[in-house]
Amino acid sequence: MPSPHEARAAVVVTGASGGIGREIAKVAAREGGPLVLVARSADALAEAAEEVRQAGGEPFTLALDLSFPDAPAEVESFLAAQNLVCGVLVNNAGYGLLGAAAALPRAEQLGIVDLNIRALTELTLRFLPGMVARRSGGIINLSSVASFLPGPYMALYYASKAFVRSFSESLSEELRGSGVTVTCVAPGPVTTHFLGRAGARQVRLFKALPKVTPEMVARRAWHGFKRGRRLVVPTVMANLSAFAGAHLPHAFLLPFMARAQRPRER
Repeated sequence: MPSPHEARAAVVVTGASGGIGREIAKVAAREGGPLVLVARSADALAEAAEEVRQAGGEPFTLALDLSFPDAPAEVESFLAAQNLVCGVLVNNAGYGLLGAAAALPRAEQLGIVDLNIRALTELTLRFLPGMVARRSGGIINLSSVASFLPGPYMALYYASKAFVRSFSESLSEELRGSGVTVTCVAPGPVTTHFLGRAGARQVRLFKALPKVTPEMVARRAWHGFKRGRRLVVPTVMANLSAFAGAHLPHAFLLPFMARAQRPRER
């Protein structure tokens, strides 16, 4: 048992108010211990915290928009105030937008960079040194099968997920033998609010592809992380898509993806 003054290691989950983040928090809660749930909606966080408590965890909530420049520092300060350190970081928060880059609002597109890339990177760089010093813990980064493919009409989202996968896999190799695990999770379409927020629910590609539940992705993500896996692609269809992205020429893939994702005329 830790002494009263010794900081406890917590699982920190971003985007924890719903979807995959909420489900990973519930899976992690079964092992007991503190979990810090971070998301924008205080009400949704309160609901997630109750589910975490029922699953056996000790939840702490922080209502925060991680796209703000000082948000990662606020997460670190919050942990310190609770006498916690980040034992496991789950970088799940993110969003995408459907449409031509030249037509979509610039600020909303840059928000994808701020949240999907900058916040994830800064949180990783803030908490990773402590994990290495303790020789324990690790990071789960939520990427996407989109990271293997070109993404016309969702250009920034696809590019951001390619960054997450590349960054995660490189860190995983750097940390080999350190006691710290970095796992990248790359699911296909999931039954969450992501497609609705992105404006992509009626896109031909996403309507055609089978969708999986966030519960299934969360279970496989946590299991893969615990086994020390570098990459978790949860389904057969996602693996086939990743294979296609790695082996088919972009001269074919680019026009195919553009046709499959082109927004329908209103």
